[in-house]
Amino acid sequence: MNDSPVESSGQDGPVRPTSHRAPRGFSRRLFVGGAAASAVAAAGVPLVGGLSSASATAPKRMPRGFGSVSTAPRLPAGFTKTFTSRFVQANGLRQHVVVGGEGPPLLLVHGWPENWYAWRMVMPELARHYTVIAVDQRGIGLTDKPNDGYDTGTLADDLVALMDALGHEKFAVVGHDTGMIIGYALAADHPDRVEYVALAEVPGPPTTEHSPDLFLPERDNNRLWHIPFNRVNHELTEKLVRGREDVFFGYEFDIQGGKRLPDYAREYYFRLFSDPETLRGGFGFYRAWEVTQKQNDDRSKTKLTMPVLAIGGSESWGPYVGGAMSGLANDVRGVVIPGSGHWVAEQAPKELLAELTDFLAPYRRAAAPRRSR
Repeated sequence: MNDSPVESSGQDGPVRPTSHRAPRGFSRRLFVGGAAASAVAAAGVPLVGGLSSASATAPKRMPRGFGSVSTAPRLPAGFTKTFTSRFVQANGLRQHVVVGGEGPPLLLVHGWPENWYAWRMVMPELARHYTVIAVDQRGIGLTDKPNDGYDTGTLADDLVALMDALGHEKFAVVGHDTGMIIGYALAADHPDRVEYVALAEVPGPPTTEHSPDLFLPERDNNRLWHIPFNRVNHELTEKLVRGREDVFFGYEFDIQGGKRLPDYAREYYFRLFSDPETLRGGFGFYRAWEVTQKQNDDRSKTKLTMPVLAIGGSESWGPYVGGAMSGLANDVRGVVIPGSGHWVAEQAPKELLAELTDFLAPYRRAAAPRRSR
């Protein structure tokens, strides 16, 4: 294990620490009772030195393999001048993050089946005002892929430890899909650390308050069938998907609404999830679903006190995100992004940026005096 928790890719200098009701007509049981969206994915084709990324004691290696900034296709102009892949040792994991920008810290938590790359289109603009940290979650991309620890309590602890290692005491969070569920846990479990939280495209974190409906209308079933499938804790799921990643994940990208993601991005994600460790780690979030539900039962007893932005795409979950979060937080702003499906950061980056810029403006202003001292 390295003496320093932060390892730079060598593309720039070391990290500089900074201080810092569901709407009528929709069954709330569906999500706040046990079905929400998407899983913490895993990834990381064995590309870096042939060593398993599951080893927390692996020798120091720079994040240059597939899944790093250096191998990502069609990044926005100037992206590599601002952002660098880093490895950070935190909470017993070697975590991969993409870091860039200057200002108060902003943690981006992706969904399934994606990694940090999902945020690529909004990261450059955000980096003009924030220190942007886009992480690969446990089991995903170039972050370690242990056999356990995929409940949202542990996943949230991973991210708090990450921000500790980077020197950020207080920070804001944006979470999408499974990152929304993790982001909620992060805000609920560590309210002293999270100052603002934006949560996108899951209509409520799952709880055990109600049992989920077994038979759903076709439209909902087509978009949610993967949740019980992914929860099956057996190699059956991996065997059925392996070698058919384009079919399985391609369906997930298409069925969630909005315009089709470009082929280069789809193929990137297909490759990311083509490794057996990736599939196992990706299903890990779902296989810990019951643990997460019970954790959310306890979390729901205390409302979030920090400002919450609840984001839905008009072609996906729309106002249901804000409706679900209104019962879980005191200060909720619900927004619906017109024309966007589930993949808001890739389908409507300009619109998402506009909402985030407005929402986070007080956070940015409050941080300025602290940073000038």
